[in-house]
Amino acid sequence: MPTAVVVLAAGSGSRVGAEVNKVLLPLRGVPVLVWSLREALALDDVRRVVLVVRPEDREAVADAVAPHLGEREVLVVDGGATRHASERAALRVLEADVAAGDVDVVVVHDAARPLAPADLWRAVVARARELGGAIPVVPVTHLLHADLTPVVEAAGAVQTPQAFRAADVVAAYRAAEPDGFEGTDTAACVTRYRDVEVAAVAGSATNLKVTFPEDVALAGELAVTVAR
Repeated sequence: MPTAVVVLAAGSGSRVGAEVNKVLLPLRGVPVLVWSLREALALDDVRRVVLVVRPEDREAVADAVAPHLGEREVLVVDGGATRHASERAALRVLEADVAAGDVDVVVVHDAARPLAPADLWRAVVARARELGGAIPVVPVTHLLHADLTPVVEAAGAVQTPQAFRAADVVAAYRAAEPDGFEGTDTAACVTRYRDVEVAAVAGSATNLKVTFPEDVALAGELAVTVAR
């Protein structure tokens, strides 16, 4: 069954200190967001790829991605004021495909994570199809409790791409709307409104999120080691 991918690129990226949205910055000669789009389009069973952007970035994004798409199509939609609102905007355009049974898994990914490896994309899709949902998790160490004592219990940080059965993720975001609920990520909304088993898939140390200026330089170095 086909997969739909949502790539979120509607943040301002102000902390990176650039004059343009951080996902438009060059990474090894290619805009940051293009790295994620290429992985999304390379999925064996991908049917739709939806790119969510700020309205003011539409023209710049179109110019940035067009040379790298070939004959493949990406649907660009305007995002909202929050991550949750941007996800909801993307899901609205996928609802017809989901209702018709043309899409069985929806993957949501942050464009600011350009180095998510191909095997991680495939792993979350496979686990979501099998169980209902899947999120990448990496171990976290050197944490402190509020009283400054070390955290000794196992802890993990959640990454993207996150994948869920399409009907569940659409239903969850519909249910959240009248409640005014906004999750910090896709999993937060889906698990609140749907009885879905979510598998933790081993994330990647190279799957960093570009947030600060030094992250761009680090991603450039890591990109050499990531198999594309």
